[in-house]
Amino acid sequence: MAPVEAHAEQQQHHPIKLYLLVWGLLFVLSAFSYMVDYLGLEGYLRWSLILIFMMLKAGLIVAVFMHMAWERLALTYAILLPPLLVLVFVALMVSESNYVLFTRHAFFGAGQ
Repeated sequence: MAPVEAHAEQQQHHPIKLYLLVWGLLFVLSAFSYMVDYLGLEGYLRWSLILIFMMLKAGLIVAVFMHMAWERLALTYAILLPPLLVLVFVALMVSESNYVLFTRHAFFGAGQ
């Protein structure tokens, strides 16, 4: 048996039902995201919901359409861990910015 044929036999095809389910979930998550704007939500609730729906959609796309759910753990970590660490660093910068703003107001005053 040739190596190409052996590789072709090892590849698994996922049922069409899985792809239709994921497309349906993506449609529902997009509808929820649009409903946030339609309902007129504002402030932290609005942006939290938009970001949650965005991350859920991105996770579905990466897991199913990029086949990350069936890949080796090392490859999954190599692709998913760097963006996760970037989000952690962004959260650290946000908390640091609040501290810097507080310090500026404490030492330089809030303005004239």
